[in-house]
Amino acid sequence: MESNHAPRRLLRLVGRLAVCASIACTVTAFADTLDERNELVHHFVTDFQANPLIADCAAHGSFVASTSTAFDHVEFPATSFDASHSTLVPWNDSFDNHKQRVKVDNVVTVEGLGVSKGGDGDPATLKFRCGYVGSQMLAFGWNDPVPPAKARAEPRSSKGKHGTKGKSKSKAASSSKKTTAKKKN
Repeated sequence: MESNHAPRRLLRLVGRLAVCASIACTVTAFADTLDERNELVHHFVTDFQANPLIADCAAHGSFVASTSTAFDHVEFPATSFDASHSTLVPWNDSFDNHKQRVKVDNVVTVEGLGVSKGGDGDPATLKFRCGYVGSQMLAFGWNDPVPPAKARAEPRSSKGKHGTKGKSKSKAASSSKKTTAKKKN
């Protein structure tokens, strides 16, 4: 009996080590991304005299756009942070009327130039919109030209579990009717 427990314990230990290694890699990647974001915010604030919330929104937009299938990266020239290309508006209302109905204190908008993956053509004007409570971003949106992939519903089978259960209930109901009819006779 003792010999059966040793391999299980070893497998459990290996599994736990694998989970720890995975978490460590994820935390490291997150830390790198967070450091890059903080450096970008610092660059916008110090070099372009951007408002810290506008700089934060631009840095977040840069990250999100880089995950798009359409864009390689976003460029923010100094003009992105002037009054004609960025705003910080007191809001005190819902960020939007869709999924992000969270109430925010300020809404930030900022424009950047999206450089396509292939580098072909002129950069696209991207508009990022962020909702904040204090200095914490709670909502985000942008004019992504690539619509999000919709979850595909699987077609229902005519011989699924639900059909079988329905038939067995029918049989059970008709059996009980027959039994009741026999008892009455």
